[in-house]
Amino acid sequence: MSRRASIPPGWLAQYGRLIGAWARRAQNRQDAEDATHDAVLRYLESDCAAVEDPAAYLRRSVSNRAVSLHRAQAVRQTVALHELAEDLHPATESAEERWRAQRLAQDMLAALAELPADCQETFKLRRLEGLSNGEIALRLGVSRNMVERHMMRAMRHLQDRLQDDGGP
Repeated sequence: MSRRASIPPGWLAQYGRLIGAWARRAQNRQDAEDATHDAVLRYLESDCAAVEDPAAYLRRSVSNRAVSLHRAQAVRQTVALHELAEDLHPATESAEERWRAQRLAQDMLAALAELPADCQETFKLRRLEGLSNGEIALRLGVSRNMVERHMMRAMRHLQDRLQDDGGP
């Protein structure tokens, strides 16, 4: 028989404090909300009878998740071509480079087609339309956590399939 975790007293105030504290630290309220939501969901879905101090557990869980989100964001940051110094611009591509780019695009489309439809759609909405995880979650009717899982699955699959081509 599975026991559900009890919700700590003053839960809404604690939830608000967790979001507020991490929004100030990360300077990004959406990431703070995502981290808090993920930590709370994990807590409520697990058998937390062994957790002696739910408030401390949640603070640490939110902290860990916020750090993970921050690290993932740092990895994703890129610089636009027009912002690069002139000497850092890529050289004009040769016919061979154009052929390789076309081949890579074809291979990428083929690899994407191997994924389930929800992973494909998530990848396209994120990479082609530039939607946030929250926007994608609303559009697809899934949680932000599920959007992250679909993106991770898609990226791992593309990396595995395109490794020989110097893929994403």
